[in-house]
Amino acid sequence: MGAPMTNPRLSWHLSIPALAALFLLVGPPAMAQKSIPPEKAPASPLAMTAKKLDDTTYVKVTYHSPRIQDPKTGEKRQIFGKLVPYGEVWRLGANQATELTTTGDIELAGKKLAAGTYSLFTIPQADKWTLIVSKDVGQWGAYKYDKTKDVLRVDVPTKKSADTYEALTITVDEKTPALNFAWENTQVSVPLSVAKKK
Repeated sequence: MGAPMTNPRLSWHLSIPALAALFLLVGPPAMAQKSIPPEKAPASPLAMTAKKLDDTTYVKVTYHSPRIQDPKTGEKRQIFGKLVPYGEVWRLGANQATELTTTGDIELAGKKLAAGTYSLFTIPQADKWTLIVSKDVGQWGAYKYDKTKDVLRVDVPTKKSADTYEALTITVDEKTPALNFAWENTQVSVPLSVAKKK
């Protein structure tokens, strides 16, 4: 007698565990991927504010936004008069000095500023800030600040806010219009406008 005939449709007999193992081997590539967490957010992240003032004038401010909370200890810090001393030049943010770019001529508190890119500094006081616009761009902090490279200075009053700004916040308000700074309970508003054509 010859060997019994085998039904080819029944020759693929696998146990459930074997089927499961086979599925894992030939499963979709996504099953082998791992989740990669995002990088830890920097203590003073890069921020930007920008507004178009008219058809040819676009103003942008790029800055690093520090927080009230100490990134190392988590404790709440006193900002103005302590972390940021009164009467000293401050980079108006953290890390690199804050930069302002304008594609057209503008006026800050009535003083003309030609189109270009500049560094912004300030000398904060309890009742006013002296905003400094410098042609010395790309520097770290205010450690190498050079007064001879100032393009203009304007004094603007401070205002106490009922709200607390955890992060340094810079905005361009085209309705007022103004360049606004806020951190902790201090607010400063610098009148901003497109320069008048002669």
